[in-house]
Amino acid sequence: MEHSPNIKTFWKSYLSTLSDEDQKNALPYVVDSFADTPEAATKVGKLVRDGVKTTTSSLVWGLEHIGEPLPKVGEIELIVDGDGEPLCIIELTEVEIKPFNAVDEQFAYEYGEGERTLEYWLSDNWDFVSRWCTEIGREPTKIMPMAFQRFRLLYPQRAHDPALS
Repeated sequence: MEHSPNIKTFWKSYLSTLSDEDQKNALPYVVDSFADTPEAATKVGKLVRDGVKTTTSSLVWGLEHIGEPLPKVGEIELIVDGDGEPLCIIELTEVEIKPFNAVDEQFAYEYGEGERTLEYWLSDNWDFVSRWCTEIGREPTKIMPMAFQRFRLLYPQRAHDPALS
């Protein structure tokens, strides 16, 4: 995907909020989006930017299939919308590899999508990871390994957003 020229500007704006020392020690970032369609990437990315969504999950088998490393605590992601325009910057604060059916109510609520219930999370994610399993020749099961992730919003900082005042 071709990255928007606005990404570097957005990153520089974030860096300008840091101390000189923190700017020097800023970790590299990856550009990423949520969901599997441009429309969903925009919708879900805005939930992250607005502080509603603070968890996500990935099918471990799927990540292995595409050669993507497992997420790690401390990773920085610049989240873009469906058009590749920057929305926010997040930091992974927790990563746990657990069976699909080990998700709990709190994680489902913090997932921030749909009704924010465990039932919604189980249904929505089962549909998504089942399709991915089919694509990679795996049989979906209730105990398939998932990378459950928590993250925090680094930028823009909600408390300083004039649009929210």
